[in-house]
Amino acid sequence: NGRESFRLNMHWIMRLSGFFSVAMFMIVLSPSLQSFLPAEAIRSSSLDGYLRFPSQITAVDSLNRFSFRKSSAFRNADECSSGERRALGKTSVCDPSLVHIAITLDIEYLRGSIAAVHSILHHSLCPESIFFHFLVTETDLKTLVRSSFPQLKFKVYFFDPEIVRSLISTSLRQALEQPLNYARNYLANLLEPCVQRVIYLDSDLIVVDDIWKLWTTSLGGKTVGAPEYCHANFTKYFTASFWSDKRFSGTFAGRNPCYFNTGVMIIDLVKWRRFGYTKRIETWMEIQKSDRIYELGSLPPFLLVLAGHVAPIDHRWNQHGLGGDNVRGSCRDLHPGPVSLLHWSGSGKPWLRLDSKQPCPLDPLWAPYDLYGQST
Repeated sequence: NGRESFRLNMHWIMRLSGFFSVAMFMIVLSPSLQSFLPAEAIRSSSLDGYLRFPSQITAVDSLNRFSFRKSSAFRNADECSSGERRALGKTSVCDPSLVHIAITLDIEYLRGSIAAVHSILHHSLCPESIFFHFLVTETDLKTLVRSSFPQLKFKVYFFDPEIVRSLISTSLRQALEQPLNYARNYLANLLEPCVQRVIYLDSDLIVVDDIWKLWTTSLGGKTVGAPEYCHANFTKYFTASFWSDKRFSGTFAGRNPCYFNTGVMIIDLVKWRRFGYTKRIETWMEIQKSDRIYELGSLPPFLLVLAGHVAPIDHRWNQHGLGGDNVRGSCRDLHPGPVSLLHWSGSGKPWLRLDSKQPCPLDPLWAPYDLYGQST
């Protein structure tokens, strides 16, 4: 079955990683190749020729010329709770038994988003009990999603770029300035009030375990849960002027802030709304416009508001950084420990490297979930 196939693939990948470690040894010796920060999932405008659809044509023309194959049907196992209403596909978004997942959709990363959805359904015991919330700035993607997943429970939410455009400051990379990168900050406003919890996932990942396990993780009273990486050099995420000014750096007083990747988060939307986290993040973005306290994109404001207040989740749920550095052609191995989610955060994306016939050793694990193909 699908799970056994994945275990066999992982077995061979881990055997190959022994050989790969020799190559990684050379990378470790080169500080220049390891100097980049643990990356949030980013949209690289410099790679548009590869990440967008061929010919660099308009979004509408791209969708007319290319399509995604239809996924096989995924049904709930017998042990899943189901009523006649759910069996008939009439489940309301407010059904308390649903698992809620939010993912952005855009032309640039659509291939990754579709693969992520496919992987979640493939490994879920109760795929019909999952509701997807797709955040878009393009309004013509709903039909494409439906054609690939005819039975999928989902809703498309338009995120107006103007809401955040005036708050976005220039970044080290132009890609980090895209408004849709900031949509995760507005989930509590966009989703229905009856949706009390949501899993936010980036578009450049696959899930290889039952998402129900992540969904039922306790947040211990915290608003956000995510894998934390306390070994990372936290000071690098902010400028020297930030740390030298107590008005700013004092925000971390009494906290033990750790880096966490915002590409995989469980969010308690009730608490998020109650404590006004959207406005808190916007306030730091306004400060950034005048005082330049960080150089990256949407990650630092989240760290400023939430670092030190995050419910730690097992690292198996974000094996991040697999995108490495595509400019230098570097690859990254898995972190030690079990794997439930593989995340190609960083500039290198598996579909780009696979299409160019220069994949990293872990990229073939992404390929079985890829539904992209040219229309006939």
